[in-house]
Amino acid sequence: MADRDRDRDRQQFQLHPQQQQQQQYRYEGGLKNILPQKGPSTSQIVAIVTLLPVSGTLLALAGITLAGSLIGLAFATPVFLIFSPVLVPAAILIAGAVTAFLTSGAFGLTGLSSLSWVLNSFRQATGKEPGEYAKRRVQEATAQVGEKTRQVGETIKAKGQEGVGREGRESGAAVGAGAGAGRPA
Repeated sequence: MADRDRDRDRQQFQLHPQQQQQQQYRYEGGLKNILPQKGPSTSQIVAIVTLLPVSGTLLALAGITLAGSLIGLAFATPVFLIFSPVLVPAAILIAGAVTAFLTSGAFGLTGLSSLSWVLNSFRQATGKEPGEYAKRRVQEATAQVGEKTRQVGETIKAKGQEGVGREGRESGAAVGAGAGAGRPA
């Protein structure tokens, strides 16, 4: 068994001699090769001196905030337990209102994106802008309404003249009859 281990070690050594040489060169210098030969620059020292107080202050504020949150939670927990019959329905109501607001916004965005998609697909299919198409349709509709209005006006005028002509004949006969009745014979 010891012979097997020795043979295996010998095979590994024979299979990877370059790898072992690279490792020797890599770690030969120790810590001196990792660090630069000259010291840090002035700008690096100024940056470290400036950042140490700032980071220390921010770390202290984070600790104070954490402590305040824990103390507030300790005092608020009994209040939450006492008022939970009121707070739970209120939380459900607020959650429902927020959900409804977000859902309406999502539906609005979906509608706008759908409308945009329809307009783009129309533009690609016809090669025209939807505004130009709508403008042309409005002009055609206006022309049709104008033509229909002119026809209706002519019809009303013709019926009015026909009615005036008939009325004039009827009233003329009545006037003639009335004139003859009013004269002594």
